Amino acid sequence: MFSTTTTFLHSCFLLSCLLSALSCVSMFSGIETGDLEKRDDLFPQILRDEAVARLYELGKEMQITSMCVSFKVSDGKNYLERTFLSPASMRAISLIRRWMEDAGLRTWVDQMGNVHGRVDGANANAEALLIGSHMDTVVDAGMFDGSLGIVSAISALKAMHVNGKLEKLKRPVEVIAFSDEEGVRFQTTFLGSGAIAGILPATTLEISDKRDVMIKDFLKENSIDITEESLLKLKYDPKSVWGYVEVHIEQGPVLEQVGFPLGVVKGIAGQTRLKVTVRGSQGHAGTVPMSMRQDPMAAAAEQIVVLESLCKHPEEYLSYDAHCSDSTVKSLSSSLVCTVGEISTWPSASNVIPGQVTYTVDIRAIDDLGREAVIYDLSKQIYQICDKRSVSCIIEHKHDAGAVICDSDLSSQLKSATYSALKKMEGDIQDEVPTLMSGAGHDAMAISHLTKVGMLFVRCRGGISHSPQEHVLDNDVWAAGLATLSFLENLS
Repeated sequence: MFSTTTTFLHSCFLLSCLLSALSCVSMFSGIETGDLEKRDDLFPQILRDEAVARLYELGKEMQITSMCVSFKVSDGKNYLERTFLSPASMRAISLIRRWMEDAGLRTWVDQMGNVHGRVDGANANAEALLIGSHMDTVVDAGMFDGSLGIVSAISALKAMHVNGKLEKLKRPVEVIAFSDEEGVRFQTTFLGSGAIAGILPATTLEISDKRDVMIKDFLKENSIDITEESLLKLKYDPKSVWGYVEVHIEQGPVLEQVGFPLGVVKGIAGQTRLKVTVRGSQGHAGTVPMSMRQDPMAAAAEQIVVLESLCKHPEEYLSYDAHCSDSTVKSLSSSLVCTVGEISTWPSASNVIPGQVTYTVDIRAIDDLGREAVIYDLSKQIYQICDKRSVSCIIEHKHDAGAVICDSDLSSQLKSATYSALKKMEGDIQDEVPTLMSGAGHDAMAISHLTKVGMLFVRCRGGISHSPQEHVLDNDVWAAGLATLSFLENLS
């Protein structure tokens, strides 16, 4: 339990209970009823109507006009933003706990802000299935990234609760809403799932945000006095866990292109995040001759162009040796992506040659050896450019996560559950359920250090994510919930 934050969370919980007691106008616009609505085994009121309404509740401002109450689950004024243990995250915790309890689950919040809801089923001593996703968001986010996996899991368990099957589950099932996957505030990902997986080193507590506030101090501000010992205690015993399943929007266009609402994930690309600092000689923009400049901006610009070229054409840069084979380069050609997402300069004035430029590099690939080869070659190129331009360079590794291959048995079960769900909704299914690779990182990457993992992707419009334009069809939310329900009902 998360007893040190009970007082703070209690006030949030009372507010959420007040809101639930009121007859709020639903933010969900219903679909026309038909024959499917009459099927008891499809649970449209829970898996579609209520699930969609809850996604909107987490993703939009909810207003109760009769009391003039505004209840926002966002830290942004006119956009969705919910970062690690922010005020909006605290409100989200209250909502999610209430929904879990409504589904018949026992709930608690741990010292890293993860929300847990558990049912023991018929055998409380059996290894548990973990299922969930993250409740934090990027800045100016969409409402489905992360939240869909949490809501789908809760909805499926509520359907089992309603039909009296919850206590008949063959093993314990625990839904977890992870507190931080995106890493927006502290620029380090998987704070929530990493703690549970036991891969979060104690030094993580010393990481600072842009205002130089360390994680451990921020936690203290929220009445959480965490220590290295208590952090280690958050790790689950691998012997107590059977597996982990995550439902998530695809964040890509493949499912929409093939016309399928769901797809099974076969693996997740490995990721590396670098921070590159280039230091030169600060000077007056009008008086320092071009030939005498040590301009870190020009050096950084050249490095970024080299990065783009390397990642577009790795076969032209990487040398073939024992660590970088022909198959590795071919894999990189189809999966490697590189991004510079943030650049800052000092002193950042239009009439000053900057003294320092800092930028981030995000590198992702399915092949870990290939990704390491890219990082090695890129680092070499960066230092060469710095030497040539008489500036200095520092390359810091901010995040590394190896590629994850999903468990074949879990993937097979998820595929069967998908067939079952879509057959109930649409009749006979002729097409094969798509199998996809994920270029985006997910909590499953962290949990893979604890247990076997499986993932189910849900179609999203235009493949758009990390944007207010992110959208999932109501019936696809339904399909995700129904597939999750089928998976749970057939747990071994």
